[in-house]
Amino acid sequence: MEIIKVKSSKNYSIYVGNNIICTVGTYLSQLKPLCKVLVVTDDVVDKLYFDKIKRSLTDCGYTVEKFVFPNGENSKSLETYGEILDKLAEKSFTRTDVIVALGGGVVGDLAGFVASSYMRGIDFVQVPTTILSQIDSSVGGKTAVNLPMGKNLVGAFYQPIFVLCDIETTKTLTEEIFNDGMGEMSKYGVLIGENFAELLEQDNLKENLFQLIVKCIEYKRDVVERDEFESGERKLLNLGHTVAHGIEKLSNYTISHGKAVGMGMKIIISACYKNHLISKDEFQRMNGLLNLCNQRSNCPFTIFELVETFTLDKKCTGDTITLILTEGIGKCVLKKVKIEDVLEILS
Repeated sequence: MEIIKVKSSKNYSIYVGNNIICTVGTYLSQLKPLCKVLVVTDDVVDKLYFDKIKRSLTDCGYTVEKFVFPNGENSKSLETYGEILDKLAEKSFTRTDVIVALGGGVVGDLAGFVASSYMRGIDFVQVPTTILSQIDSSVGGKTAVNLPMGKNLVGAFYQPIFVLCDIETTKTLTEEIFNDGMGEMSKYGVLIGENFAELLEQDNLKENLFQLIVKCIEYKRDVVERDEFESGERKLLNLGHTVAHGIEKLSNYTISHGKAVGMGMKIIISACYKNHLISKDEFQRMNGLLNLCNQRSNCPFTIFELVETFTLDKKCTGDTITLILTEGIGKCVLKKVKIEDVLEILS
């Protein structure tokens, strides 16, 4: 097992291992006296892992409640957020109690935002069960819900008290959800540098999955420690995401986040090649990394349609937006451009 320490506004540990989901109660007992626990999950993960989580918590003496919502991005809404708050109040949860987010990125984002705001903040634990949530959304304290106008427009920076990544949970993922996580992995393939890109290029993803996940978490940990509240460097972690969020919104979230990130990466890489930021060899290598991560789908929307969604992106300031571009493997940069110029850059 790997233990990754995070030093931020709240210091915490990320535990990465195999068959460790049943230890959540043990780790919680090291940090919290006996209290009430609300496990927030979706209707897919509930059937797979809730019983194990509940047994671990009750064996340690905790009182367990559960809130289950329908799987999918459309549940990451103010409506579901309100329903969870009502559940906490109905069950008389106080600031000494805790929330456990059991599931993928939607679960973690939603439960984390509830934790950040209920009684002005109660403790929460992340138990991510997908590759995407293990390497990205469970680390760094970003929590949010969507509005009809766009993704993640309401949220807070709020760190968990610990994160438990059980690699065994990835074995129950469908091929579609596995590939969704690999879309986020392709982003790290361009961001981190040569060693990580070479590990991806070995083309035995499932055999190297533990090592790949640990390296992604360590990289994000390092960035978050230097820029927790995304004033600069942390924006690099949004490589491909401005486009991806537009794709998700235009598809009414029928295109998943990871798949949209893969499409967004293709558009950004092509734009960087067109604008002479990367060579033809670098362009081909980055596209090769996307293919190795099973990201072969092209965006079904026009650049014009996508750019129209950018005005509500959180990287917008006035009439400018910060694009994340690449100048090579491990060499990504932030570039402020006027909204009116984005169409020409990306087309």
